[in-house]
Amino acid sequence: MMINEQVSKYILKKSNKVKINTNEIKKNDVFIALKGTKNHGNKFIDNAFKAGAKFCITDKRSKLINKREKVLIVDNIFDFLRDLAIKKRSLYSGKVIGITGSAGKTSLKENLKFFLEKKFNISASIKSYNNNLGVILSILNINIDSNYAIFEIGTNNFFEIRELTKLVKPSQIFITNILSTHLQNFKNKKNIAKEKSDIFNKKYNPFGKILYFQMDSKDELVIYNIAKKQKLKKIIKIGNSSLDCYIENIKKNKSKYKIRLKILDKNFTILLDDYEEYKVKNLIFVLTFFVVNNIDTSIIIKNKYKLPNVEGRGSIHKIVINKINIKLIDQSYNANPETMIQSIKSFSEIKINGYQKILILGVMNELGIDSLNHHYKVINEVEKHVFDTVILSGDILKKTLSMFTKLKNNYVYKSSSQKLMSYLNKNVHKKAIMMAKSSNTTEVNKFVRIIKLKKKD
Repeated sequence: MMINEQVSKYILKKSNKVKINTNEIKKNDVFIALKGTKNHGNKFIDNAFKAGAKFCITDKRSKLINKREKVLIVDNIFDFLRDLAIKKRSLYSGKVIGITGSAGKTSLKENLKFFLEKKFNISASIKSYNNNLGVILSILNINIDSNYAIFEIGTNNFFEIRELTKLVKPSQIFITNILSTHLQNFKNKKNIAKEKSDIFNKKYNPFGKILYFQMDSKDELVIYNIAKKQKLKKIIKIGNSSLDCYIENIKKNKSKYKIRLKILDKNFTILLDDYEEYKVKNLIFVLTFFVVNNIDTSIIIKNKYKLPNVEGRGSIHKIVINKINIKLIDQSYNANPETMIQSIKSFSEIKINGYQKILILGVMNELGIDSLNHHYKVINEVEKHVFDTVILSGDILKKTLSMFTKLKNNYVYKSSSQKLMSYLNKNVHKKAIMMAKSSNTTEVNKFVRIIKLKKKD
C-alpha cells in the first residue's frame, strides 16, 4: 500500500490524531509539517517521530528527514488536507452543530460539549479552531462514530463563513451575538450579521435546519429576516420576554442567585453562586438545544456548578506574587467594546473585603477608523466605578486617557508585559483580585500568560 493511501485511510478511520504542534504529539499521531512565519515544520519532523508520531505530512522535500518511509510528501499540503476533510465529512452520519457569532463561540462550544458528554459520544473542535486551517483539522479529527460533532466557525472578513460552512455542513446552528468585532474589514455590524447568516444560507449549506440565535439588537434582527427567507425548519430567538427563550427574573437569596428561565414555554429554575450574563446565556442556549432535541434537561440542572473554565474567557486562577495570594480573572483572549464594558461592570460588582482590586485593560484590535472612540467609551465606563488601580497597556489607550481632564480612578500605564509584571511585583502588598481584559496577541495577553506561571501550589 502506497504511503498516500496508508496515511489517508489512517486519518479517515481514527480520531484526534492530526496535530500541527510537536509539543502535543502523542503515540500514533500524525504530524502536519506546516510552513510557519520563522521555520518550516520539516525542522520538527524528527522531534515528532521521537514523540511517537506514526506518520508525518509535508509539502517540502528534504534530505535531512529520517524515517522517509513514514513521511508523506504532497504538492500542496492545504489542498491535500482540505480534500481529505471533505471525504471524512461525507463519511460522518452523526448530527453536526455549527457555532458562529462575534463572541462566546468557544465558551458555548465547551458548555454544550460538557453537558452532551454526560450522555453521548461527542466530537468537538479544540481550542478556538475556527479559521480555514482550524476547521479542516477539526473535521480530520472527528470520531466517525460520535453522536454529535460541534464546530466553531469564525471570520474576520467577507465571504469566509460560506467557505467554512461548505466544509462543515451543520444541520443545527448557533449564532451567539453580533458585536463590534473586526470593524476594520466589516465597517459596521449589519455587514457582520449578513456574513454570519451565510452559515444557514441554503446556497452554501443545504443541510441547515435549526437556528438558535440571540436577538437583542437591530443588527441581530437582520439575521432573523434572512432566516425567514431561507425557510429554515426552526428559528429560535433568544433574548427578551417577547421571544422564544429568555430570563424571566433574577432574585438574590443570601449568597445564591435564583434565576428563572423560560425556554420554549417550559419553566426552569437554576441557582448560581454568582451571576454572569454570558454564563446564563450559554445555559439558555444549551437548555434550548436539549429541549429541541428531546434530551433530558436534568443533566444540565444537576451539573450546572461544574461548568468548565475556558482559558482567557473568564477562567479564574490562583497565583502568588511576593508570597501574596492573588485571584486572577482571565479575560485576555478576546475583546470588543460590548464585552469590554460588560466585563468592567461585572468586575466592579465583585465585593471582597480587604482585597486590593486591580483592573488591567489592553487594546481592542481591528476596530477600524472608529477605534479611538470605542476605547474612549471603555475609559468612560471605568470612570463609573471605583477600583484601587487601573493598569492600561497599548498606545491607543494611552492616547484615550489623555482626552480626559478629570479622573477619579488611579491609572497606571505600562507599555509592555514585562513592565506590567515588574509594576505588580513592586506594588502588590496585600491580597488582591485582578481582572485582565484585552484582545489576543496584545501585551496584556502576553502578561497573563506569564503571570499564570506563578500558580499557587
